[in-house]
Amino acid sequence: MKILLLLLVIVFSCVCSSIKASVTYDDKAIIINGKRRILMSGSIHYPRSTPEMWPDLIKKAKDGGLDVIQTYVFWNGHEPSPGKYNFEGRYDLAKFIKLVQQAGLYVHLRIGPYVCAEWNFGGFPVWLKYVPGMSFRTDNEPFKIAMQRFTEKIVNMMKSEKLFEPQGGPIIMSQIENEYGPVEWEIGAPGKAYSKWAAQMANGLKTGVPWIMCKQEDAPDPMIDTCNGFYCEKFTPNKPYKPKMFTELWTGWFTEFGGPIPTRPVQDIAYAVVRFIQNNGSFVNYYMYHGGTNFGRTAGGLFITTSYDYDAPIDEYGLLNEPKWGHLRDLHAAIKLIEPALVSAYPKVTYPGKNQEIHVFQPKSGACAAFLSNFDPNFSAKMKFGNTQYNLPPWSISILHNCKDEVFNTAKVKAPTTQKKMTPVGQFKWQSYNEETPSSEDRDTLAMKGLYEQLNVTRDASDYLWYLAEINISPREHFLTNGQLPVLTVMSAGHALHVFINNQLAGKYHISRAFKTKLLRLVYKQYMILTVVCLFDPVIGTVWGSLKNPKLTFSQGVKLRAGVNKISMLSVSVGLANVGTHFETYNVGVLGPITLKGLNEGTRDLTKQKWSYKVGLKGESLSLHTLDGSSSVEWLQGSLVAQKQPLTWYKTTFNAPAGNEPLALDMNGMGKGEIWVNGEAVGRYWPTNIAHGSCNKCSYTGIYNENKCNRYCGDPSQRWYHVPRSWLRPTGNYLLIFEEWGGTPDWITLVKRTI
Repeated sequence: MKILLLLLVIVFSCVCSSIKASVTYDDKAIIINGKRRILMSGSIHYPRSTPEMWPDLIKKAKDGGLDVIQTYVFWNGHEPSPGKYNFEGRYDLAKFIKLVQQAGLYVHLRIGPYVCAEWNFGGFPVWLKYVPGMSFRTDNEPFKIAMQRFTEKIVNMMKSEKLFEPQGGPIIMSQIENEYGPVEWEIGAPGKAYSKWAAQMANGLKTGVPWIMCKQEDAPDPMIDTCNGFYCEKFTPNKPYKPKMFTELWTGWFTEFGGPIPTRPVQDIAYAVVRFIQNNGSFVNYYMYHGGTNFGRTAGGLFITTSYDYDAPIDEYGLLNEPKWGHLRDLHAAIKLIEPALVSAYPKVTYPGKNQEIHVFQPKSGACAAFLSNFDPNFSAKMKFGNTQYNLPPWSISILHNCKDEVFNTAKVKAPTTQKKMTPVGQFKWQSYNEETPSSEDRDTLAMKGLYEQLNVTRDASDYLWYLAEINISPREHFLTNGQLPVLTVMSAGHALHVFINNQLAGKYHISRAFKTKLLRLVYKQYMILTVVCLFDPVIGTVWGSLKNPKLTFSQGVKLRAGVNKISMLSVSVGLANVGTHFETYNVGVLGPITLKGLNEGTRDLTKQKWSYKVGLKGESLSLHTLDGSSSVEWLQGSLVAQKQPLTWYKTTFNAPAGNEPLALDMNGMGKGEIWVNGEAVGRYWPTNIAHGSCNKCSYTGIYNENKCNRYCGDPSQRWYHVPRSWLRPTGNYLLIFEEWGGTPDWITLVKRTI
């Protein structure tokens, strides 16, 4: 008997020791270890900051009242070439997740692996496009094989590191695919078959945590369909036993070169959160909580700025964006206070007046929570509830603890408002090197008949592709004596184009129309950080598109001589498409037709003649962004340094300023190009692309959209470019700039971002 009892004790102990934590759900909430939770989450994308920044960002997220950090997984960063993986530096995913766990927070891992996210090619590696038979995001075997292989790679890595919650890790949810519903609706049966396959594939990986499919109304069980948008209170899951989740509450919007900077008032964000929660919502994620920086060439979706600040609660540089961070922190504290009632009861809704609602959560336990809503965008309301009268501003909701004490109102902001300032801390002494226009006889050029699509040639190894050809002009051409220039017309799929004739930019520079106004502002307020555009804008020889219309046309008179003329066109991409049905089929570069009009023969078609192609710049092939590479060419110094010259490289060295404030480069005075610091790619700059649009007075009341609260119309879409402190040494830091248009490098300054 004693032996039997001992055996039972041993068996019971073994069973108990094998019990692991679990994550499940019901219609009220995500359930972690048997406890329903109202979870507040925030998106922080690990490649958009540096590992040195991660602990502080995560701490600020926790201090702000978050429970969960949400991130995408970026396929093209992790597998830049087939089978060769990168999980180091900014792409050390496991390290990032472990830091989140150490802070006591959970993780929502959105594997995708399609991410959208204003990220180059939607997160897909470019090599994937060229797999034989490939078709993205549909019932296509080559795509499904590659997608499953990468998804399994990530899941197995997380399992090996014991990072899923049932293993004792922080990952409580994963996502497969991303906002696929609209695509499925458009392509029909192949889309439905693909989404069903993706769900089954993910579920078969046995992670032990729920999977979601955002914006996927027909997400098959056990996938949870979720909502993304500015507001989601009217969303309901496709099955009554699934929780109501808001996976992307947009805290602002992205900025495009040529567009103003969107902002979103925190009162409206809080209003959107509370409307969702009072309608039985159980999970809210802020997209973004920290937006960060599109370092290097990671920005995608065409013309997206290097800054991905997104008007998030933590700004691009890692500083608190007040009052947004503080007001949302107060909201989270109020939600936690009433969480027991929210997870235990369904709301009872009454309508005391026009544009008014009362939601009451009254579980049997006796805990009580109430929401008093005034949806009127113009007028405040006096609302009586119980024995108390409450004053509600327009477009606001009050949270009552114990159905009595007002602990939060979405429009009553108590957090302080802070202003950020960019303070100059250093200028530079420059050296320059002129990028040469290549020759079709160069060894690294490729000659073919006709025009070839840019990405097909570059494979996105560079933003730049040269199109080279020769034009033979008879000495008998009338234009040589009558002064009428022939017109060269080039049709391109974008995104920018520089045309050179006989090694000279096809045009000249002129004084910018904005120069006088901007100069007066500079003189009048010389000590303030105001926007001053480059003194000179290229108006001939260079054309560019926009996010709304990336295609462009160059059509200008060009100076040609009798005999052989060399035409060199530098086609520039500004990020690859990241969204759309089969966006892998979208074209980039000069596709024609190309014509020369005004000859004796009339119009000559140059489209199908022999063209030569050169990928990238000479400075790129020489690795001028490294110290070793920079020593391979002769640099001009002092008075010989190029000013306002297109296709110019500039280099300098500098010491890191004292302190720990975030740093940036003020690129005012430059045109367009790219920046490197100590070999690290900061990103694309384009301060001469001025923000066009409407920047009217902003009110927090009324329905918000991305065009409602724009700022900085008439100024550069982005003037300052983040240089992480961790990239710098105390002395001797190497800064390299490639300028496409021609600028004034002496205007560039290093600045500190301070509050």
